[in-house]
Amino acid sequence: MNDSYRGRVAEFIKTNWLEVFIISRGRKVYPAEIEGFVALDDSNNIIGFVTYEITGKQCEVVTLDALQKFQGIGTKLLATLIANLKTKDIKRLWLITTNDNVDAIRFYQKRGFTIAAVHVNAIAHSRMLKPSIPLIGCYGIPIRDEMEFELIL
Repeated sequence: MNDSYRGRVAEFIKTNWLEVFIISRGRKVYPAEIEGFVALDDSNNIIGFVTYEITGKQCEVVTLDALQKFQGIGTKLLATLIANLKTKDIKRLWLITTNDNVDAIRFYQKRGFTIAAVHVNAIAHSRMLKPSIPLIGCYGIPIRDEMEFELIL
């Protein structure tokens, strides 16, 4: 991600994720400060982005956001990331989402990801680091668990 986009990504994260950081497996991660790719429209406006962290032979998708749903933006960003990772000999792509995020669960499974783990009641710990995590999420579902998805590359 070009440094000129980091401020806009941080602003989007703060507006939509309630802080400039997210919680993944019990740690704070600042998406605007890590690697990523942005999708732009014809006017150079950000319409989506993916941020990620590589550790050894694994890569975590920290955020994947498409500002216009069901337009293929997330799919293209994910494909760009995967192509990039294959040049680096990364073996596993993984991510965390919450149990209420039905749209993300559908999205990743349709793209070949499998459920690697369910971290039951992990959000209780996450709320200690980020009290702004709501109790109720998408579709009125209580937010309790982290779901870990993986794609073996």
